[in-house]
Amino acid sequence: MALIVQKYGGTSVGNTERIKNVARRVADYHRRGDQLVVVVSAMSGVTDGLIKLAKEITPLPNERELDMLLATGEQQTIALTAMALHALGIPAVSLTGAQAGIVTDGIHTKARIRNITPKAVHELLQSGAVVIVAGFQGETPDGQITTLGRGGSDLTAIALAAALKADLCQIYTDVDGVYTADPRIVPTARKLDEISYDEMLELASLGAKVMQSRSVEFAKKFGVVFEVRSSLNDNPGTIVKEETKSMEGIVVRGVSLDKNQAKITLVGVPDRPGMAAKIFKALGDAAINVDMIVQNISHGDGPPTTDLSFTVDKADLLKARKVIEALQPDVGFRQVLANENIGKLSIVGVGMKSHTGVAGRMFEVLAREGINIDMISTSEIKISVIIDLARAEHAMRAVHAAFIG
Repeated sequence: MALIVQKYGGTSVGNTERIKNVARRVADYHRRGDQLVVVVSAMSGVTDGLIKLAKEITPLPNERELDMLLATGEQQTIALTAMALHALGIPAVSLTGAQAGIVTDGIHTKARIRNITPKAVHELLQSGAVVIVAGFQGETPDGQITTLGRGGSDLTAIALAAALKADLCQIYTDVDGVYTADPRIVPTARKLDEISYDEMLELASLGAKVMQSRSVEFAKKFGVVFEVRSSLNDNPGTIVKEETKSMEGIVVRGVSLDKNQAKITLVGVPDRPGMAAKIFKALGDAAINVDMIVQNISHGDGPPTTDLSFTVDKADLLKARKVIEALQPDVGFRQVLANENIGKLSIVGVGMKSHTGVAGRMFEVLAREGINIDMISTSEIKISVIIDLARAEHAMRAVHAAFIG
């Protein structure tokens, strides 16, 4: 008998037939004697539909109320999944994130898990029930409903697996595992048997949609080995685990493309100490995640000024502009420019630590394809570039062919 945490994404529970399919899979595990905690997302399209409704009311909805609205998506799914298990004769109980003991901080729409006290989950498991938990949500110590950001159901599953000391954590999705690139864009992409936490973390943070980056970070911190696999078949998936020496033999493990980035440029920022600190502290205080940053050299004959460019998620662009424009009287920049027509193309691999010339080769491929690079960012195991969105998929295929085949 094993204690297993399973997570099913929006496409896996996208309609009632798929929810029944999930219930049949869960029932098979339960009948062989395993204890099951099942984390589910909202049905495919539901969260986007709720956000659309909110934005029809106001372009910038109050975030507390947005969390109250979005949390209802998962609550539909947990109840329907429990009903599907009941129809198969399997005892099952649905719990909201709060009922499952998930306590978060108070940052609405992007809350972080502070701790989990899964007393109710343990009691239900001991009674023989399958426990169905709403992903993506929790509750602050003073009882406010919060959500964990896009892909937050992954984080719910990993965190519960750590808190419950589960024997196995399975992340079910609509693909067979983690691929070297998005197979919908790169037909030659291959499924990986295994990948390190660090590589998966980079790919997730760089736009690969298989996993939420914070969930991978959590798994690495608490040593939760997990498997990404399909809910639509029984094929083995991809194991995500600690790096091993043999993994360095592969220079580039994967290529990712993030189309959900926007670039903001502040023109004419006074080039003196403290300006960047003011700008990025204000963005941080507003819970806006900044990714790539480029500051140009000073120019002009008068007091020195510089142009400062950075990228944020497209969803945060309106909020970021509001924060930046409020700083204009204090900072004194001349103009704010925004560009949503960009893509962030990245290559990732722990083998980059021990191989030289990787960046040069990537830039050479892009030059050969006539693709201009706008911004560059690197780490020990990844290289990212900002390029024109219109050429981004073509660039992804060319880079994948050069490094992976």
